[in-house]
Amino acid sequence: MSDVELLARTIQCEAGGEGDNGMKAVASVIMNRVNIKYGEYGRLVNTISQAVYQTGQFNCARTTLGGSYNPQNIYNMRPTQVHFDIANWAIAGNRLGNLGQALWFYNPYSPNCRNNFPSSVGYFVIRIGNHCFYNPTAQYAQT
Repeated sequence: MSDVELLARTIQCEAGGEGDNGMKAVASVIMNRVNIKYGEYGRLVNTISQAVYQTGQFNCARTTLGGSYNPQNIYNMRPTQVHFDIANWAIAGNRLGNLGQALWFYNPYSPNCRNNFPSSVGYFVIRIGNHCFYNPTAQYAQT
């Protein structure tokens, strides 16, 4: 699977119901992880494939969750032109301006976003759709 297709499938799986900005935000996070030069991702992630398949990062990259089959995985996605367009947009270096350098996102299943995520290495920057997005703190560089 090409990087463009993998990114398109991940965008659809992680944010397919979040509109263009939600999908662009997820694509931005993945590309931020690919391009950051310090911290955990700077050491471990240099490609889209490494970002998507890094252990424990994206539920959509897993075919099982909690010992049960995960039907919402990238292998079951059938991305459309919009997913490929957003993947190409992100690969070309585009990012949502209000997202900053976000490296993480999650759906809190509530109206409130935590101030820090996944711990004190990320601080809340914006909510887009159902997802909260987090920029790295200075502490992230030590990971």
